[in-house]
Amino acid sequence: MDGATRRRKPTIRDIAEVAGVSRGTVSRVLNGGHWVSPDAREAVEKAIRETGYTANHHARSLATGRSNSVAFLLTEPHHLLFEDPTYSLLLRGSAEAVSARGQTLVLLAAGSDAEKERVLEYVHAGHVDGVMLISSHEGDPFTQRLVDAQAPVVCAGLPLGGGAGVPSVGVDEEGSARAVTRHLLDTGRRRIAHIAGPSDTPGGRFRLAGFRAEMGELIDEDLIDAGDFGKASGRDAMERILARSQDVDAVFAASDSMAIGAVAALRAARLTVPGDVAVAGFDDSGVAAEHDPPLTTMRQPWARISESMVEMLARVIAGEPGETIVVPTELIVRASTRA
Repeated sequence: MDGATRRRKPTIRDIAEVAGVSRGTVSRVLNGGHWVSPDAREAVEKAIRETGYTANHHARSLATGRSNSVAFLLTEPHHLLFEDPTYSLLLRGSAEAVSARGQTLVLLAAGSDAEKERVLEYVHAGHVDGVMLISSHEGDPFTQRLVDAQAPVVCAGLPLGGGAGVPSVGVDEEGSARAVTRHLLDTGRRRIAHIAGPSDTPGGRFRLAGFRAEMGELIDEDLIDAGDFGKASGRDAMERILARSQDVDAVFAASDSMAIGAVAALRAARLTVPGDVAVAGFDDSGVAAEHDPPLTTMRQPWARISESMVEMLARVIAGEPGETIVVPTELIVRASTRA
């Protein structure tokens, strides 16, 4: 480049000249790299580094009608964002994946009907190009309303609140729950309790279904209760179960946080873990390994889920079809279920 080029802000024309490609090729690389050969992409990326080019996102937004940002939308009570570590893991993974694409992640929380209305207005106004919906509830039309607002949407887990055909990324909830229950049975436990999540969520419904299927004739309805995935609700549910039955020898909670709450209730009742009662959770959210005793749990691949959601949302925004992706889980056995 000559001195004049170095003094002014580099443009796409400068990149094209340095890379030896057309301005159209440079534009395609800057907008995601579709229909660009690896050699051309490499030449353009090298020219970007050499020229010090930075994109004018405001101008691009005006030209494309896009905001270059996507939303991480949690439709749960706000306290769960801070109390349930699974949400922070998804948020961190999504932020990293979105940043790697040169975009901005916008955190939206809508735990009430009024907040959902404001979010719909925000999305409909075009402030974000798409939405990662982190939770959905059966009987709640919110997912369908997002679709009706012509917002590209990808769900974490199967959507239950309408929105047929909405793409999603999740795990085999039922099969994973069966594996946790089978592990408890294999340790010799038979009076196994289950603390389910909310029945109108995928994690609440399908993990309970897996538990029921694996327990078969051993199931006792008195040993089933539910919480909201938070620690306090796990303790409350465990206390209710113990009030109905004193011969529990194992507990499978549908989240690590509820499992930790259950341990607190068991200790308050002077029961030891795992001596008297084995306890297993679900998620492997970080708190499981740090707990005393360390919790057996079903590990979800949080980074992979986040990256897959961001990648799929980018495809949907570009007009490509979405799909349902099921990623594998892994049973992590720790001291809380020692035989």
